[in-house]
Order: sequence, then structure tokens, then C-alpha cells
Amino acid sequence: MAVLAVGTPVAYATLGNDAPSASRSATSVGAVRGKAYIETRLFFGTERPDGGPVVTDSQFSAFIDEEVTPRFPNGLTIQDGRGQWRDSHGAIERERRYELTLLYPASEARVRDVQIERIRNAYEKAYAQESVARIEERATADF
Repeated sequence: MAVLAVGTPVAYATLGNDAPSASRSATSVGAVRGKAYIETRLFFGTERPDGGPVVTDSQFSAFIDEEVTPRFPNGLTIQDGRGQWRDSHGAIERERRYELTLLYPASEARVRDVQIERIRNAYEKAYAQESVARIEERATADF
């Protein structure tokens, strides 16, 4: 599935065990910033494949309040956007979408994985969606 995403990253991501060069030089002088986090982005489409009405802002807000906030009460980021992807019938679908960004300690990854999958499944079921895209990156964050 290809997704066109526009937005500002929440944290600087580091993939694998390699730190960015600025972090390496900071480490060499003893100053280390941030802790290991996981940044998960979920992409929620608003068009219904069954031809039903689009998901409204108020419906999405209620979904966040009921399904996401209880699992991630420390915070989240939501961005509006436009995207496209190829559906299961091969058609290119263009739609308004919501991008949800969750940032949580890497030590919580196993527990959070289950919670995130429940969120994805709940949205797919509630709004007749074929899928909710999920992207994850390792990040270093300092608050």
C-alpha cells in the first residue's frame, strides 16, 4: 500500500543502532539528549469503500476519545491530510485522511503494539475500511 503523507516529524528518528552525526559528537563530549522511543503513525481514511457517508470530524474526534485517548493518555498528535492508495480492486483511491502520531518509550513496545492493533481494528470495523496504514520508526526524544 502506498500512502502520500505530508507533515512535520514529531521527533528525529534514528534507524538501527547508528546515531546521527550530531548525536555522536555530543556523545563524545558526554552530553546525551533524549531517550529511546518508538514513533508510530497511523493513517485513517475517511472514504468508505461500501459507498457510505465519509467519516466526519466529529466522528473521528469521538473515535479518538473512545479508542485512542484511554490507551495513550499522555498525548498524541493528529494532522489532517490528503492521500492516495491502491485499493484491493486495483483502483487508485484519493481521499481526505487523518494522520495520528503516537510517541512512547521503546521499553513499552510490546504492550503498545497490542493497543495499536486494537485501535486499527476498531476503526476498520466501525467505518468499513479495508485497512489503517501503520508506520513505525525508532526515535530519540527529550521532553
